Amino acid sequence: MDRRSEDKASVKASPVAAWIGGTALALGSLVVAGIGLVAFGTSRWAIATQALLARLEAARLPATSARYDERELDGLPAPVQRYFRAVLKDGQRIVSAATVEHAGHFNLSPAGEQWRPLTSEQRVVTRHPGFVWNGHIALLPALPGLAVHVHDAYIAGVGILKPSVLGLYPLTDVHGGGEIASGELMRYLIEAAWYPTALLPSQGVRWEAVDDRTATATLVDRTLRVTMQVSFDDAGLIRSARFEARGALVGKAIVPTPWEGRWSDYQERDGMRVPLTCEVAWLTPQGRKPYFRATIVALNYEFGP
Repeated sequence: MDRRSEDKASVKASPVAAWIGGTALALGSLVVAGIGLVAFGTSRWAIATQALLARLEAARLPATSARYDERELDGLPAPVQRYFRAVLKDGQRIVSAATVEHAGHFNLSPAGEQWRPLTSEQRVVTRHPGFVWNGHIALLPALPGLAVHVHDAYIAGVGILKPSVLGLYPLTDVHGGGEIASGELMRYLIEAAWYPTALLPSQGVRWEAVDDRTATATLVDRTLRVTMQVSFDDAGLIRSARFEARGALVGKAIVPTPWEGRWSDYQERDGMRVPLTCEVAWLTPQGRKPYFRATIVALNYEFGP
């Protein structure tokens, strides 16, 4: 090829090379911007989480007792006595706080099956009852940074629910007393199988018999009162628990709906038998709709004085 032919080929190639180079630069800029946006959202969300945790700790009260005394089971319904004897030993230290980490899946579709990977960290205090749940739901498994961050909490009698894309763009933001607070106190009580001393009468829970395998547990906090029905298995362990009317968020409305949790894989942690797997579902007229399935990957307790 002579020099003139080389010059013509160079002229023809230059626009293509320029387009490729420009496209690569634009894509690179988008990637960098996306990474920056994820990092910014994660940082802001972490600050908001720490603020909620600080409020939770500020409302915390000292435990009223240090150890469980088996004599407090006298007069309780038979299935409840079997449960406490199955999960606690006489003299067990009373749980004052717990930190729980989960891994599992969350169903994003109320009408179908859109399960997405989930990880979360939860801080619980037992007096006054409260918790902060910090969840992360991956929208695209291939892009773990593209996630919905969720705060679900009950702090000093106030309920909080805030899911936010990237931690920057809220999908909803509800908080306050009434139905939202009641629903979050229900969550605290149904999850107490993870910190079972919180279910003792000495810790404020009142038990009533239903039958040989079922009992109700009632907890009062401030002006709120919630009651769940608990079913026990052959070993005396909690198999499931349900509330007849917990507020489900449907659009911008809160609709009272039956709500159930199921527990399995009981193992010993710090002298207590606790379930390490769970499934949570709404019980709708169209059938049972699970939306949360998880396994505990870490569980650490703090105990009373």
